[in-house]
Amino acid sequence: MASSALSRLINLNRHFNLTGSSQGDKDIAGIGMVKVSPDVSKALSRGNPVVALESTIISHGMPYPQNLETAREVEEIVRENGAIPATVAILDGVPCIGLTSDELEKLANLGNKAQKTARRDIAYVVATRGNGATTVSATMVFANMVGIHVFVTGGIGGVHRHGEHTMDVSSDLTELGRTPVAVISAGVKSILDIPRTLEYLETQGVSVAAYRTNEFPAFFTEASGCKVPCRVDTPEDCARLIDANLKLRLGTGILIAVPIPREDSASGSLIESAIQRALKEARDKNITGNAETPFLLARVNELTGGASLASNIALVKNNAFIGAQIAVSLSQLRQT
Repeated sequence: MASSALSRLINLNRHFNLTGSSQGDKDIAGIGMVKVSPDVSKALSRGNPVVALESTIISHGMPYPQNLETAREVEEIVRENGAIPATVAILDGVPCIGLTSDELEKLANLGNKAQKTARRDIAYVVATRGNGATTVSATMVFANMVGIHVFVTGGIGGVHRHGEHTMDVSSDLTELGRTPVAVISAGVKSILDIPRTLEYLETQGVSVAAYRTNEFPAFFTEASGCKVPCRVDTPEDCARLIDANLKLRLGTGILIAVPIPREDSASGSLIESAIQRALKEARDKNITGNAETPFLLARVNELTGGASLASNIALVKNNAFIGAQIAVSLSQLRQT
C-alpha cells in the first residue's frame, strides 16, 4: 500500500483512538508492516463500512476449488450489502488486509500448506516469510490494528470437549477478551463444549449477544439449549452495542451469534452422532492442538455425507449478509 495511505490510517487511528487503548503510538506501530488493499484503505480513511474476513476457512475449512468459490461468493455478498470485504492472510511474510483475486487463488491453492495462524504464530510466520491463514484471533489482531470493527466468520473456537482435563481452550476466547472487535458468527463450532465456552467468555468479560433469538446457536443448528445475556434484533441494535463498547473503551470484543437459517440447518441428531464418532477417532489417533478442529470438521463432513459442509457454507454466507448490514449501520452511526 502507498505510504500516503498508511499515513492516513495511522493519523485516523491516532486521532480517533479507534483501538480504545491508552498506549498511543505503540499500539499502532505494527501498521507499517502490513499491506492494506487500496479499496480497504480508501474505505477506512473515509469512515465507510469494512468487514474483516478470516482465511483459515479458505485454506483449512474446505477443499479446492470449493474454498475459492466460497471465498469469492462471501466477499461479493459483503459488497452487495454495502461494505468492503477485507480478507486477512499472511503471504510471503507480509500481513495482508484485503486480498486481490490472485492472492485469494494463491491461498486457496496452498490449502493446508499455509500455516494455520493464531495470535501466537504471527511473528514467526512474518519472520520466516511464510504463508499464514489467519484464525479468528489473528484476524482480530490485524482488524483492530487498522480500525476495522466488524469481523465475519463461520464459528469461533472455544473450550474443547473434555477441556476441563486437557485445558484445550482456543485463543479465540482470550482474544475476544482483549481486542475490541465485534465477531459475527453462527456461535461456537458444535464439535466444542458450548456451555463451558460461554462460561469462559463470561470470565473474559465478553459481551455475548444472539441475533433475533434468546438462545445461543449451535453452529450447524439453530439452538444449543444455552440462553444468552443479550439479544439484538436489528443491524442498528448491533451497531449501537458495538459503538457503546468502543466509546466506553472497555477493551473487549463482542460476540454476535447469528443462527443458521432453518432451511440450511443440518439434523442435530445426525451431527451429534458424527461428532461423537469423530471425537473418539481423534483420541484414538492422538490428534490434539490446532490440528484437532480441522480433523473433526472434515471427519464430520465425511460421516454426514457432505451435509455439514453444505451447512457450513450456508451459515458463512448468512453471517456475511448480516455482518455487512451491521458494518453499514455502524458506519452511519459513527458519522452522525
